[in-house]
Amino acid sequence: MEKLFDILFAHIQEKVPLTDEEKKLIISFFKCKQLRRRQFLLQAGDVCKYISFVSQGLMKSYLVDEKGNEHINLFAWEGWWISDFRSFIFGDKAILDIDAVEDTTLLLLSRQNYERILAEVPVMERYFRILYQNSLATKDSRLISANTHNAEEKYALFLEAYPSISQRLPQNLIASYLGLSAETISRIKRKMIDPNA
Repeated sequence: MEKLFDILFAHIQEKVPLTDEEKKLIISFFKCKQLRRRQFLLQAGDVCKYISFVSQGLMKSYLVDEKGNEHINLFAWEGWWISDFRSFIFGDKAILDIDAVEDTTLLLLSRQNYERILAEVPVMERYFRILYQNSLATKDSRLISANTHNAEEKYALFLEAYPSISQRLPQNLIASYLGLSAETISRIKRKMIDPNA
């Protein structure tokens, strides 16, 4: 069981120090869940009961429009958190679907245990604050990119920011995340291989 937490502890310790006692206490707040590829963690309309840390695998959160098209909000892989955070914090119905792109192992933190971990392991308050700051900065950058970059630039920035993850994602999912069509991504990739194409 403790092996499952190695990635979590490494992630936390990049931002704040942890004692062995704090690690033991942190383990007690989580429960483990395994998902098969395409299995849902959360469906829109349900209340999000957990924030989830990806120990192994790959997840996506997304909105589905009235035409049935997915609009991907976030990818989460080893070392990332995923949730419909508004639903988790306020108890509203989730607007996001979250499912597994690959077979995935998650560490789940309930709302009650989230509050307890902040109170009982004070360094975790700082850890989550750093996460939220980083998340806000990333969302700002993504919004600016969506409004100022052309398709080629968006794709190039994605590959630069996430070189390893781009190899694990089908082209249509990358396209959805970037707000592009799969055909556009195909055209960009062909042009990257042969600039005269």
